[in-house]
Amino acid sequence: MTDAEEWSVVFYRDEQGHSPVREFLASLDEDTQQSIGWAIEQLRLRNVQTREPLVRHLESKLWELRRESNTNIYRVIYFFFTGKQIVFVHGFQKKDRKTPRDELAIAHARYAAFIKREGGE
Repeated sequence: MTDAEEWSVVFYRDEQGHSPVREFLASLDEDTQQSIGWAIEQLRLRNVQTREPLVRHLESKLWELRRESNTNIYRVIYFFFTGKQIVFVHGFQKKDRKTPRDELAIAHARYAAFIKREGGE
């Protein structure tokens, strides 16, 4: 078994057990879902070695997975966590050049909730 196979993907769940990222992905058309699914698998395989244009560092521990599909731009925000986990906390359709502050605020809040619940940093 190689190191890359040991990395796992985790989708953030809120206190009620809902996964906002899975719900976001389910709301997209099938082609976009497949495109983002492919990108998630590439990230899982390459993990911390993944570079632009597939991913980009945002701020603090947050990164964004970047995809375009049918002329739309999508972002899925994630962070790396203990135990070789990639935790996806927020997904959205990007409409501006810069990542909107409110989208980052959602990701930061979910990151903080995850860390508080799971422990560690």
